[in-house]
Amino acid sequence: MRRFFLPALCVVTAFAQGGTDCKSKPEDYEVHAQVKDIGIGAEFMIHSFSGHGETYITPDFLVVEVALYPPKGTTLNAGDGQFALRINGKKQLLTPASPQMVASTLQHPEWRSGPRFQVGGMPPVMDDGTYGGHPPRSPLPPPRDPGEDVPREPRVTAPDLLLQTAFPEGPHKVPFSGFLFFPYKGKGSSIKSLDFLYDDTPIKLR
Repeated sequence: MRRFFLPALCVVTAFAQGGTDCKSKPEDYEVHAQVKDIGIGAEFMIHSFSGHGETYITPDFLVVEVALYPPKGTTLNAGDGQFALRINGKKQLLTPASPQMVASTLQHPEWRSGPRFQVGGMPPVMDDGTYGGHPPRSPLPPPRDPGEDVPREPRVTAPDLLLQTAFPEGPHKVPFSGFLFFPYKGKGSSIKSLDFLYDDTPIKLR
């Protein structure tokens, strides 16, 4: 029985760690560097993150996929507190938000923008076109043409995918990667230069 139990336990542990599919070497990423004896790969995703065939947008967060490559035979203990972003050379740094908080903004978009307007005694109209979070009454849709393509259901929801692919903190003996989310409400076009910091060492992303 043990011969079957131990491999299964390893699979569960690996899945629980989360993160993205780490590439073979730092050079496989758009930006790569060596900080002390640790290899780093990074890619600026602007506002998007993806996985399992799905891509989603985080309007109020900048996204960076980062991969770390521990030296062979060592254990690297990583946390999101080691990372930061510097935009346009400013002294003020952006630090990562917790994946749980970012996932909550995707699950509750009304927390981000709030109601747009309210007329008389009508409930507020939300960004998704609903009234106070409840869809307005509308006539039944016309019958679907049997030959018409049926919209595909997403394989995984945005909040679930975000939590699955977020940067996996903790000790690692092998290369690992994941997405970091930095709060930012400015326009992407206003970012002229972008430095990604790992343990205060800057890596040029833009």
